[in-house]
Amino acid sequence: MSKRAEKALEALREYGLGLPGAHIKSPWPNHRDLAVNDKTFAYLPESATPFSISCKLPESAPEMLLLPFCQPTGYGLGKWGWVTATIEKGAIPVDLFRDWIDESYRSQAPKRLLRELDAGR
Repeated sequence: MSKRAEKALEALREYGLGLPGAHIKSPWPNHRDLAVNDKTFAYLPESATPFSISCKLPESAPEMLLLPFCQPTGYGLGKWGWVTATIEKGAIPVDLFRDWIDESYRSQAPKRLLRELDAGR
């Protein structure tokens, strides 16, 4: 994995783990996904080439799927609003993916944690 992709993955993982109740979940080898209440809200590879991220985007999925590097997430998750981005070359839009993590977290987290998140902002 390129240094750029490693840095982006680590920044996104760090951001996600800063959300109330967030933790690492590793359901498969070579994955360090983000979860809340044991519900995954971001699929992030341990290391991979190319860079990829998958999040549940109940609000923005239709718009995000217009981006050339996005597609519905496999294994039937796409029909539930999950979107996967794969970037093989070029800049990784970390700010955009932070927004994805935020939207996905909000779709999976219990209301008490959302209140905690909103109170802290």
